[in-house]
Amino acid sequence: MIEPGPGILLIADPFLKDPNFLRTVVFLCEHKEEGSFGFVLNRQYQNTLDELIPELEGFSLPVFYGGPVQQDTLHFLHQYPDEIPGGKEIVKGVYWGGDFDAAINMIKNEEIDEKKIRFYIGYSGWGEGQLDGEMKEKTWLTVKATRKLIFHNDYNEIWKDSLKHLGGDYEIMANFPIDPQLN
Repeated sequence: MIEPGPGILLIADPFLKDPNFLRTVVFLCEHKEEGSFGFVLNRQYQNTLDELIPELEGFSLPVFYGGPVQQDTLHFLHQYPDEIPGGKEIVKGVYWGGDFDAAINMIKNEEIDEKKIRFYIGYSGWGEGQLDGEMKEKTWLTVKATRKLIFHNDYNEIWKDSLKHLGGDYEIMANFPIDPQLN
């Protein structure tokens, strides 16, 4: 297992029952002694971007549920380092944040490929030592993030494809039932 850090995917153990993270994949953007921060990649939010930002009427890009923390905040990952300045590169070619107005203007001017930007409402956060504790309890499996997994064209397949990316016995886990006692 890879240690948690920026650019690592946290793949929920197949038997994790926490409803916030059931069968999720979290992309870690920060992992420091005082805490960790990331976004759930594979859970779509009920509203589209134009429903959250009225000035984007007609641009119904999907928004994803980043996590249970600060559900009144909007974050984004993108592949536009030159056009959206101020973003932080987390893995090669994938940036977190930056000039929000520049991103909005690119959308309005139809200068953006919606496959290269993702918006998240809220985020996933862990306090000091919390994620390390969850790692010891084997709550999460870890793998290096890839652009293909972060910007997957079918968010419903990210959890399974992340397990397949781990390879070996983990591929089998992708087909485990949520509750094996029901089999």
